[in-house]
Amino acid sequence: MFIYYGIAALVIIIDQLTKWLVVTNMEVRERIPLIDPYLSLLSHRNRGAAWGMLEGQMWLFAIVTIVVVGGIVYYFQKEGKNNPLFAWSLMLLLGGAVGNFIDRMVRGEVVDFVSVLVPVINYDFPIFNVADASLTAGVILVIIYLFLDEKKNKKDKVA
Repeated sequence: MFIYYGIAALVIIIDQLTKWLVVTNMEVRERIPLIDPYLSLLSHRNRGAAWGMLEGQMWLFAIVTIVVVGGIVYYFQKEGKNNPLFAWSLMLLLGGAVGNFIDRMVRGEVVDFVSVLVPVINYDFPIFNVADASLTAGVILVIIYLFLDEKKNKKDKVA
């Protein structure tokens, strides 16, 4: 069971380490091309939620994050311990939520730094960080888990 919390801890450590590297080694708006022009490091700060929504509402983010973290821990204890896919998804969500929460509480803003240009449609994807990627992966895994669980439940009802 504690190995799963280690997943969340690892996400938080990698997230905070990468953000620290960006803050200490790059100026805001500085860009370092990795695969030009499709992938680069771009030092950016976000005082809101996804895509800058609700800028400056730190009290709201604090309350929502505390409730979400409580919900994640509850569902992990209730359901996740016995289901590896669900446990992984919850711990990725936990690590991502806590990683960005630390930024909001310590810095008053979230450090973003991964910039992606989607080539086929020439779409400049919103800048993100390790915590955001972890949250996205966690949501995708929850959806997969729910889909598989529903399929299993239908199969069990037929049998």
